[in-house]
Amino acid sequence: MHSTMILLGLLLGLLNQVSSLPVQNATGVHEGKVRSKRKYSDEFPEWDEMNVMDQILQMNSRFRPPRGLLFKEGDIASSYMKSSITCPGNSCLWPKAVDGFVYVPYILSPLYDDMDRITIENGMQDISSGTCVKFVQRTHEGSFLDIQPRYGCWSFLGQTGGSQTLSLQTPGCMWSGVAAHEFMHALGFVHEQSRSDRDQYVTIVWKNIVADQMHNFRKQLTNNLNSPYDYNSVMHYGRYAFSEDGGPTIIPIPDPYIPIGQRDGPSALDLHKINVLYNCGAND
Repeated sequence: MHSTMILLGLLLGLLNQVSSLPVQNATGVHEGKVRSKRKYSDEFPEWDEMNVMDQILQMNSRFRPPRGLLFKEGDIASSYMKSSITCPGNSCLWPKAVDGFVYVPYILSPLYDDMDRITIENGMQDISSGTCVKFVQRTHEGSFLDIQPRYGCWSFLGQTGGSQTLSLQTPGCMWSGVAAHEFMHALGFVHEQSRSDRDQYVTIVWKNIVADQMHNFRKQLTNNLNSPYDYNSVMHYGRYAFSEDGGPTIIPIPDPYIPIGQRDGPSALDLHKINVLYNCGAND
């Protein structure tokens, strides 16, 4: 009887371990009973209080941009040969397939461990679950994202053609909201407070901005997709971004106490804007 109870206990323990393992769904994204929204929160508890962009800026301040690249707005990579971060005429969008989906091929560096991969794939799933954009592992495609743990958190804007690096350093960028932020850059989105109409919704407090970082607050000639301004966008700077002395650099209008930015992932309006930009729900 005693040996039977021991055997039963071992079997139950094994079943619990198996049930808690992440599994792959049909989209190739790992899922478990509780999705891992972030990693290393025990190592960096202060980052749990930051929004996505604050964390990205802190991470990127530790590195110089790779040779030949510039960072605009803090995490949008461009080459020295390219003076603009805009995407004129939607020229940088990923193509839509005949089935109505937009497939974004990617490869993941073998330097990532299993938890890193799950975190990054959760960031993909947060976009794919609400849009026609699907991230797929690359097979033979000529244009694809090469996701690497390289020098902070950053991405190029939209599809650049060929192999394009998207950096998610481990451990500092290993939050699914950070990954989703960089994937939205790769889909063609700049930061929310860079919208051409932003002065109707926020005040930029120029006197509080570090002098050599003011260029990060320039407005862009954006296609606003007839969408409302989104203070809750995962693409929004935090209230104190690039602050010189701890004072706010962005104040919402008309209510200065509206929270801006967050860390949980794409907002409902973020997903809506992806669907509008890529004409989801309609075949070309």
